[in-house]
Amino acid sequence: MRLRLLAPRYWLTWIGLGLLRLVALLPFASIVALGRALGAVLRHLPIGFIRTARRNIELCMPELTPQAREHLLKEHFASLGIALLEIPFAWWSTSERLASITRVEGTEHLRAALARGRGVILLTAHFTPMEMAGRTLAEITPVGFLYRPTRNEVLAYALHRFRQGYGTRGIPRDDIRAFITALKNNECVWYAPDQSYRKKGAEMVPMFGIPAATNTLTSRLARMTGATVLPYFLQRLPGTQGYRATIHPPLEDFPSDNPVADTERFNRMIEAQVRLAPEQYLWIHRRFKGLSEDYPDYYGRQAPRRA
Repeated sequence: MRLRLLAPRYWLTWIGLGLLRLVALLPFASIVALGRALGAVLRHLPIGFIRTARRNIELCMPELTPQAREHLLKEHFASLGIALLEIPFAWWSTSERLASITRVEGTEHLRAALARGRGVILLTAHFTPMEMAGRTLAEITPVGFLYRPTRNEVLAYALHRFRQGYGTRGIPRDDIRAFITALKNNECVWYAPDQSYRKKGAEMVPMFGIPAATNTLTSRLARMTGATVLPYFLQRLPGTQGYRATIHPPLEDFPSDNPVADTERFNRMIEAQVRLAPEQYLWIHRRFKGLSEDYPDYYGRQAPRRA
């Protein structure tokens, strides 16, 4: 560890990590209860995330009554609070502790895919228990994942140390060459392409019936490398029941000749998963952005209503 990580500007980060370490010692039921309380506090803070989440729920679930949408917003922030405290739980829990609250289904699909020797793309989406999803997956097989590097050196050090410690390897999200190399080495890469993407290769692909700027790279990577694509989702079960992780069978006839159609197909899978536990989707992300100026500004003060 470099001595500059002990500089005064990082002391608050170290204190925060120390507090997280203490949280990891708590019983799982206490982590859930404290997380819900933390989420309630976050929901009453003057932060833009609340308005974004409320707008996304309104856009994606117009069939809900206003009262039902506000209840979903409340439960979403409770889920976010739990997710923050799941981070130390995922980092410091033993394999035995994790196994006691986690059920994994579909590992046979992963074993069969690895036996093909062409690499595996474990396709997922941004749900609040992401850290638990990664840790659970790493208990089954070593896995790479795409990430956005952080400028805080202490936080970057901690993320690298703890995630690598339980069997994951970070790939910078713009390093497509490393992604391809991992697949060609018959490795697993955990990939979540469901957030707003407006760089080269972006396409407008419907999500909950709304065209959204989307990365269609999955289809092209599968064609280029021959990797098997397995959808993978983890759901936090009600109360303190724990988690259910599901590795789905390989997508049939994938990739097709149409990357946009392939991406829309996966978006429909995400929608189905969201409806199983809508409070756990990451509603605080501004998903609905366009690629041109004529696209509606769904998050502006004069935002259009969904038809």
